[in-house]
Amino acid sequence: MDYSQFLSMWQEIGLLIVFLLTFFYDTFAPRKALGAIGGLTCVLFAIFTGFGFTGWFMNGSDAFEGMYQGSMAITTIKNILNIGTLIVLIQSIKWADSDFVRVRRGEFYELILLTLFGMYLMISAGHFLLFVIGLETASLPLAALVAFDKHRYESHEAAVKYVLTAVFSSAVFLFGLSFVYGIAGTLYYDGIAAQLIAGGASGTMLIVALAFVISGFGFKLSLVPFHLWTADVYQGAPTPVTSYLSVISKGSAAFAFLVVLWQAFGPAYPQVWEWMLYALIILTITVGNLFAMRQRNLKRFLAFSSVSQAGYIMLGVIGVNELSMTALMFYILVYIFSNLGAFGVIGAVERATGKVDMSAYNGLSKTNPRLAFTMMLAMFSLAGIPPFAGFFSKFFIFTGALEVGTVAMYVLVFVALVNTIISLYYYLLVVKAMYISEEEPQVAAFTSTASERLGMAVCLCGIVALGIASPVYTYIYNAVNTSISNDIVASLLTVIIP
Repeated sequence: MDYSQFLSMWQEIGLLIVFLLTFFYDTFAPRKALGAIGGLTCVLFAIFTGFGFTGWFMNGSDAFEGMYQGSMAITTIKNILNIGTLIVLIQSIKWADSDFVRVRRGEFYELILLTLFGMYLMISAGHFLLFVIGLETASLPLAALVAFDKHRYESHEAAVKYVLTAVFSSAVFLFGLSFVYGIAGTLYYDGIAAQLIAGGASGTMLIVALAFVISGFGFKLSLVPFHLWTADVYQGAPTPVTSYLSVISKGSAAFAFLVVLWQAFGPAYPQVWEWMLYALIILTITVGNLFAMRQRNLKRFLAFSSVSQAGYIMLGVIGVNELSMTALMFYILVYIFSNLGAFGVIGAVERATGKVDMSAYNGLSKTNPRLAFTMMLAMFSLAGIPPFAGFFSKFFIFTGALEVGTVAMYVLVFVALVNTIISLYYYLLVVKAMYISEEEPQVAAFTSTASERLGMAVCLCGIVALGIASPVYTYIYNAVNTSISNDIVASLLTVIIP
């Protein structure tokens, strides 16, 4: 084997370097110096994130006979996930320095970096063996992170539910892969597509295989009806871990899902997985909205909001064109800023008061106007209110889906639009509590930490800037087009859209 191929995995190598430096500092630094580990990890990861946007390694390359894939689009989505992870790391510094977490704060940062490494492998996989390795590398550290607050029963319960769900979903996914291997005789994405073209992309066995594979992904993405674990895990996990689960884990799984469906099962699009995703998208958006209306705990509220948002993200998968891929990546970027902005406020209020119920936000604008303003803009963006970034992310995702031009797609987008209007109700409930409620404020004025303010400021800049800055969308679109011209997805688009 030519070990120089590892040099194609430059982002994975860079992340491992950050991980090892954090690990060695946590292991060998004097106890008095361990308080700086949060800032050190953030600085190292910020350098790594910034380096990812340089032009030296943007094109990427394949390695290990196509098991590992590299392209500008793949590099770009990893950079987007890096931005979200950096914000989570910054916002979690004060929590990690708290009395209950301080003794194992090094493990927190190391587990975050390790699970991100697994997501990298999922995204770059061109073979299901590497994908499963990445999936388990991402899932197991996440289970430990969910259980990180070991003194709380809710954290234990959330961890057990997450582990059981992860095990079950992985078993379902692997069972589906056994059918796929029986059909195609290979686990390479392009090999599966070639066999489906040669043998005809139809048959009961293929439908069963895809049903299991999509179900496995459905658990990871919280698609209805595989979403029931989401609210309990989000509520029980520490807030920084919940924020990481809600955006980084979901974003990586969504892009990996797109790659798997387009590259491996593209020839089966019209006959099999098109109608499967139609049903899942409608159920996910509608059920997520209806359950979000009933929530009064803000972490459960954002859990069902994330279920609904997953349905919108899936519109980028069902579109099957370069505009849809661009819109999906842009949607993930906007969702990172919007959701982490909301979780930043929740984390600050929870740290100061221990409260996460919506009633605690009554009159928040009177006592903590900056926090209320941040939360308001985050809710506006999640709801898709112009001119904030969330409006344009939904606009682009709908535009990419409508490029398909079928009657069924028009109906699907119409249903999504109706649900967008419904979602305005529950997002504005939070704004109403902060600005319009006549009840006495329950949260006294307090000063958030510098790291919390920095994280929320970055999110605010993203929410506002992405609503008016088209170069970001153009940058992502060019990355996707470059990847297509390099035959990363050109062949599958030719099969799906003759």
